[in-house]
Amino acid sequence: MTESPEPHGQLKVTAAGRSWTLERPADLESLWQSMDEDDPKAEEHIPYWVELWPATLALCGWLARQELAGHRCLDLGCGLGLSALVAANLGARVVGMDYEHGALHFAARNARINSVPSPLWVRMDWNKPGLAPASFDRIWGGDIFYEQRFFEPLESLLLCSLAPGGKVWFGDPERTVSSTVWSRFSRRGWRVRNQSREVVPFDQARMTVNVWELSRPLVM
Repeated sequence: MTESPEPHGQLKVTAAGRSWTLERPADLESLWQSMDEDDPKAEEHIPYWVELWPATLALCGWLARQELAGHRCLDLGCGLGLSALVAANLGARVVGMDYEHGALHFAARNARINSVPSPLWVRMDWNKPGLAPASFDRIWGGDIFYEQRFFEPLESLLLCSLAPGGKVWFGDPERTVSSTVWSRFSRRGWRVRNQSREVVPFDQARMTVNVWELSRPLVM
């Protein structure tokens, strides 16, 4: 899996056995510098979604090895849409969910650019999800446990939205803040497995990423 920046906000990336072209408005640093520092809500809208994070790239490789055709899937924090597009390209019925309208705009464009059946793009806050119970067979997210305050609402979303027999996959770059979340899930009755561990190149460095699998709680 590789990525390289291109002019005009484009990224070229190889993931899940094919090349992808992803458009974005600019890089994270440029957009961050343009934000209004006096806006009290600015911290809630830091545009992390414009980057392709190593956890997403590792997750795409994992998705490519799964049988996803026909499954109802949810991509949490879909960003530019890459993992949702990988799954859609494999025949999955995908909903890509993000809090930022800009992310969904570019994700939809990226589906067209790459000639992939477009997922359903949904703007939603995972703190206040409006998803039907047991509506997804597979749910995933890349590097979304970067704040502890997300732990509880994300678990609540999973408990509601994951269908019986369903699976959840998270790409996680071994952040300090997320190191306790897996034992937390286990204590609450989830079956937790570390399915893969790989080193992913990122911004002239390398980052270790684990793919974790969760299944429905054994004891409710």
